[in-house]
Amino acid sequence: MSKTNGTIDVAVVGATGAVGEVMIEILEQRKFPVGELYPLASARSAGKQVMFRNRPVQVEDLATFDFSKVKLALFSAGGSISAEHAPRAAAAGCIVVDNTSHFRRDADIPLIVPEVNADALEGYKARNIIANPNCSTIQMVVALKPLHDAARITRINVATYQAVSGSGKKGVEELASQTAALLNGKPAPGKVYPKQIAFNALPHIDTFQENGYTREEMKMVWETQKIFDDERIEVNPTCVRVPVFYGHSEAVHIETERKLTFEDARRLLANAPGVTLLDERKDGGYPTAVTESSGQDPVFVGRLREDISHPRGLSMWVVSDNIRKGAALNSVQIGELLLERACLIAT
Repeated sequence: MSKTNGTIDVAVVGATGAVGEVMIEILEQRKFPVGELYPLASARSAGKQVMFRNRPVQVEDLATFDFSKVKLALFSAGGSISAEHAPRAAAAGCIVVDNTSHFRRDADIPLIVPEVNADALEGYKARNIIANPNCSTIQMVVALKPLHDAARITRINVATYQAVSGSGKKGVEELASQTAALLNGKPAPGKVYPKQIAFNALPHIDTFQENGYTREEMKMVWETQKIFDDERIEVNPTCVRVPVFYGHSEAVHIETERKLTFEDARRLLANAPGVTLLDERKDGGYPTAVTESSGQDPVFVGRLREDISHPRGLSMWVVSDNIRKGAALNSVQIGELLLERACLIAT
């Protein structure tokens, strides 16, 4: 356990991956009271070093790590890794925040976005595990929470435009290599995506389901209903991979029980936690993945307008950094919520 007063010992599982690296950065940036940091990864990555508070920390082998050493473990190393090791960590008395999809649909595991459903956190006590939602779901529900509270959303139509970093480092590398090859008149073979991603848009993320939707799309359905605790909300998503390195964008169209005017929605969003409203009806008066969200914490909302095809409809554009708020930041914020509610006691 912690050796320094007022601190929490923390493990980061998947510490050498795209999300794990940012988790460690955010723990430092937000001054989370980390006593000892234990970066964990597979045996092949054990022995590498990561930087934390200006000093190198050696990566340890996840398979042999004793989780009784830590109070909090942030997992982001893939569903099969979480399936094996998260219950082991939880049984050792450690609270797990899991960034994979493995536990999200389990009824006895809370699926948490702190700005949206913090009160559901107490459910972690059943299994000592908290699930972090999908990146595309997180930014959408942060933006929609104040509107849902005010007028109850009945239906969501959403098209996502998702960055290649959602596929991890390998997605970033493939886009970079294909772009460089094509600009030099060379072939651009790919391994990560079924079709060329450079200068293209692929309406396919994750595996296809029997109903014709992909698993990424169905995650947005299941997770939105669970987070809002309302299975009546209808969600119709189309998820598209685009040649952007960092930052997901979403065109979101909602229908509500009670009419919200443009002015109502603008006021609600301007005061919503975690949201930055950038909505001017002029050239450039809207957020984009590259110019606003990349490397930033907020969920940005723009292009807000009343839906001319529906009497109680609103349309908007939602942008956020998928590695930060969509993954690492949300996980650390859950840790902060645990501290705030005295679920984690610093020693």
